Amino acid sequence: MQRAAPQEFDRVLSSMCTEPHPDARAAAERFLATNPGDPATYNEVARLEARAVTELGRLAGLDVPPQTAPAERPHDADDSQTVDGGAESVPTRSGGGGSGVRDPDAAPHGYVTSGGTEANIQAVRSARERRGVANPNLVVPESAHFSFTKAADLLEVELRSVPTDEDHRADVEAVAAAVDEETVLVVGVAGSTEYGRVDPIPEIAAVAHDAGAYCHVDAAWGGFLLPFTDHEWNFAHAGIDSLTIDPHKCGQAAIPAGGLLFREAAGMDALAVDTPYLESTSQASLTGTRSGAGVASAVAAIDALWPDGYRREYERADRLARWLADELRDRGYDVPGVELPIVVADLRGSTFEALRERDWRLSRTGSGLARIVMMPHVTQSSLRAFLDDLDAVR
Repeated sequence: MQRAAPQEFDRVLSSMCTEPHPDARAAAERFLATNPGDPATYNEVARLEARAVTELGRLAGLDVPPQTAPAERPHDADDSQTVDGGAESVPTRSGGGGSGVRDPDAAPHGYVTSGGTEANIQAVRSARERRGVANPNLVVPESAHFSFTKAADLLEVELRSVPTDEDHRADVEAVAAAVDEETVLVVGVAGSTEYGRVDPIPEIAAVAHDAGAYCHVDAAWGGFLLPFTDHEWNFAHAGIDSLTIDPHKCGQAAIPAGGLLFREAAGMDALAVDTPYLESTSQASLTGTRSGAGVASAVAAIDALWPDGYRREYERADRLARWLADELRDRGYDVPGVELPIVVADLRGSTFEALRERDWRLSRTGSGLARIVMMPHVTQSSLRAFLDDLDAVR
């Protein structure tokens, strides 16, 4: 029988997924058949999920003192959701500046999702349940991920998309004009999928709370890059209520490994349903059965790469993005400034299609610009080959 060849990444330029770290790959294989959706039965992977959420929480500014993960709680609420453990002490991971809002006594609450889409849907669902208004609405910038369109459709929440400014960041005045007494959630993006922009998160959080709404930050892609920047984006910098951060993107975990974090336990409590036929008596995840592969690989990747490995990768990607932007400008292309390491350029029409015909896995923004994401598998050598092909077809 012919076996399919695995995906090669040397010509993949627009994906926000990448090859997992070797330790993450090995951990995923070991825990492939475990189910963190039933932590009382699969208590070893439940302990790993507790560690994963604690590590992600610290990275995102929810600093907690070192604790010991519970050995087993078979009759409590789902241990994969009530995450209050962590096996060892790690450095603070909040990154950036600003006095912000930090509660050193708060434990992170959340779970390892299938990815950013599930995390964003669940953030909307939690906010809708907690607000309890008759006609809920959700306010997002036009740069928000399409998962919020799915969330609004599934949950019957009105979606209000507001303009971004000339630099493709959320326009705070437009956000303020869109919220009302039935707004359940206001979203800010920390590392947008098209331009790599970071919205003014503290200002967006203030608008949300003034309206009595919750504030969610989508840092699915940017969350493992931003700790090494001066951006104000996380729980330590602003009064945000929930945050999406994906280990299977720049965290170099195996797919599927997303992350959803809440500042308060009430965020997870709003998602919980009874599970009478399981050993665990409740469950807050959107999917029921989940492979432990993502959980285990997230912990393994963070253990292997935090902080120096991630810092080196951010610095490498940033240098590479700025180098490519200059190379494209030298060829006469209009390239916006680089914030996080995404390069966007106007390779319209036949040039774009000719590059795809040469097997470059390249995508466009909504306005038709080519986008190149500096993931760990993208190297200067591969980009030189890309530029050689660009020179040949332009």
